[in-house]
Amino acid sequence: MLNIVLYEPEMPMNTGNIGRSCVATNTRLHLIEPLGFKLNDKMVKRAGLDYWPHLDVTVYSDFKDFLEKNPGARPYMATTKTTQVYTDVHYDPDCYIMFGPESRGIPEELLIEDPERCVRIPMWGETRSLNLSNSVAIILYEALRQNGFEKMNTEGHLHHLQWK
Repeated sequence: MLNIVLYEPEMPMNTGNIGRSCVATNTRLHLIEPLGFKLNDKMVKRAGLDYWPHLDVTVYSDFKDFLEKNPGARPYMATTKTTQVYTDVHYDPDCYIMFGPESRGIPEELLIEDPERCVRIPMWGETRSLNLSNSVAIILYEALRQNGFEKMNTEGHLHHLQWK
């Protein structure tokens, strides 16, 4: 099972959207405090819709607490401060992918501890960053694709197909 780690997320709507994506992909969500909102915030619930009660989520008091409770975890870290593109790495089926707070990203002191685990999403021109929930979806689905979308429903059916 893949793991999404949000380091000090600030916006409840993003976390709600990410929670919904985690439920849809059977992915665990890890939240590292401080959070910029309360988990019972109506904006989190609204964005997560009726999926939120089905979310596998754990909250940690800080990054040290996260590492202590997930021994051996070496998360990939999404950042604009690297040249390695997110599609250039191999994501194991149980890996951790970490994203920083919306306003500032993952602190550089964490990035420099494991620079080969830093990945970026390419962007045009001088664009600073993408929305957090979009960034999570992009990298999460790349990790799922690399692992063959294991146990995921990959087929849909048109109910009223009419050819003219």
